[in-house]
Amino acid sequence: QVHLEESGGGSVRAGGSLRLSCSASASYSDIYIMGWHRQAPGKEREQVASINRFDVKDYEGSVKGRFTISRGKPRNTVHLQMNDLKPEDTAVYYCYARELGQDNSWGQGAQVTVAS
Repeated sequence: QVHLEESGGGSVRAGGSLRLSCSASASYSDIYIMGWHRQAPGKEREQVASINRFDVKDYEGSVKGRFTISRGKPRNTVHLQMNDLKPEDTAVYYCYARELGQDNSWGQGAQVTVAS
């Protein structure tokens, strides 16, 4: 399994920005996809954003245009830049990574709180 170190999160006012980061113990060549899910109180966990080994990106509809996922240096690190944050973005954000032929690995979660 991949060990993930997740950082970022915090508390901001509506319209503010935060950046999440996630570093994987595995090499880039062994990882098919990385990204984030989030879970808000009383809601189901949902996909937020992902980037696969071919650098194809995918976003949940409500964050598209506001969030940007990208690879860092080294390439087994990914970042999620979150701009124009809204109260409905409040959730715990869980980084994930999937190695080829294996189940997802998960980070410890980062709390994002957006005040009205």
